[in-house]
Amino acid sequence: MKFFILLFSSFFIGVSKVFANPACVVCTVAIGASLEIARKLGISDNIVGLWAGALFALLGYWLILWFDKKNWHFKGRNPILMLSSIAMIGFIYMGELIYSPQVIGILYIDPFLFSSLCGACLYIFSQRFYAFMKMRNNGHAHFPFEKVVLPLALLFIVSFVLDYYSL
Repeated sequence: MKFFILLFSSFFIGVSKVFANPACVVCTVAIGASLEIARKLGISDNIVGLWAGALFALLGYWLILWFDKKNWHFKGRNPILMLSSIAMIGFIYMGELIYSPQVIGILYIDPFLFSSLCGACLYIFSQRFYAFMKMRNNGHAHFPFEKVVLPLALLFIVSFVLDYYSL
């Protein structure tokens, strides 16, 4: 009984102010681990690049929050941190992919790089769209975990499109 009371009271002592995070740590680690598993299973590099770009955009948001926590501010901080985070995609898959640029629309770019940039832009768009929808709903989400469902749904839809219409 004493153990239960101690455990219950320690729960309330440990409760503190919750900070708004772009996503939970478990989701971030799960996405990161699943990317390499997807490559091993033979899923197209375009789809892996899409999800990897979204992951690195998410890590950019985490980096911005960490800089806020450390109270490090300088001019152009958020765009610099986000771009440097997204640029890490090149270092992760540098030895595993062959750079083979193709014409995509009006760009001459590697399909993996293009899909990872699209994934990052899609994640950033989904977070801004969520903030817009939340603002329109008097500061409340429409349903629980809407902030997680929205980027996942957009990434799934674009993944299916990329599966049928390969770059």
